[in-house]
Amino acid sequence: MTDTVKLVSLAVATPDTIIHQAEAAETAARLFSDRFRDFSHLARVFESAGIRKRHVARPLSWFEEPHGWQDRMEAYAEVASRLFTTTASNALQRAGLTAADVDCIVTASSTGMTTPSLEARLAGEMGFRADIERVPLFGLGCAAGVSGLAIAARMAKSRPGAVILFIAIELCSLAFRLDELTRPNIIATALFGDGAAACVLRAGQAGVAEIESTGEHLFPESLGIMGWKIDDTGFGIILEQSLPPFAEANIRPAVAGILERAGLSVSDIDRFICHPGGAKVLQALETAFGLDPGSLDIERGVIADYGNMSSPTVLFVLERAIARGLPDRSALIAMGPGFSASCVTLRRAA
Repeated sequence: MTDTVKLVSLAVATPDTIIHQAEAAETAARLFSDRFRDFSHLARVFESAGIRKRHVARPLSWFEEPHGWQDRMEAYAEVASRLFTTTASNALQRAGLTAADVDCIVTASSTGMTTPSLEARLAGEMGFRADIERVPLFGLGCAAGVSGLAIAARMAKSRPGAVILFIAIELCSLAFRLDELTRPNIIATALFGDGAAACVLRAGQAGVAEIESTGEHLFPESLGIMGWKIDDTGFGIILEQSLPPFAEANIRPAVAGILERAGLSVSDIDRFICHPGGAKVLQALETAFGLDPGSLDIERGVIADYGNMSSPTVLFVLERAIARGLPDRSALIAMGPGFSASCVTLRRAA
């Protein structure tokens, strides 16, 4: 059908600076062990998280100094702009397009902000047209890689032939805090990294996969599971210990409801492509969907190489899944603040 939306191309990128997990553990111990009584117990997460290395916006020494909003947002504007340009340019090149061909940009990011938004700041450098539509998304967190893709797909479906560029950029490391002597902050120093991904979507064109259906589920009375608290220093992470058991108990019925609205069921999905929020979350997802332990192997490979980059992480997983070869039908799954679940089903391109 001419209105079928295709994922035409996908590109990913990370900052140049790499932190190996052993370095991160040593630095965290130096900074927190004398000030946080339970640090030795929490420090086990550096080994159990399944992460080898992460890419971050600033050298490790930067995080050993105090920083406020201005420092953090200046770093965000600089590095996010560079990642935006890299991923957008590569995705467009792989699609055989230029920036002037883009009709609409959907940009998801919850770890920093600029006004004007990133795509406006970079319009001249990139070569976007003056009549381009811009849809900046904030606050969707880890779920934005899927929910943002869904928004971009719906825009493409409503305008056959239009080129929609979706970009997810997160610099989670800029929220690391020396002053936050809390369990969530210390765990965050072991889990989160930085990265970006860009997708080109178009209806009525060839592509690597068809966007078949989209949907979301908002869980009631769950605001405290994940999010930001905001103070004079910057973002401070909210991350409940109950997330893995919550996911195990609730993700399958939520996704089943999303799929049912699209005329599908869980049994119709050949491969779940999941946001790897952490090793325990991946175990919970495998249990919830009745998968063999270790089935989410691509997800574990991505988190080992990059950590949890929030919204773009699931698109890094998708890139590897495409390289391996997509089955007939896949489902992209991510959870995020709200607390919410997002799902996009993909059909392999003929």
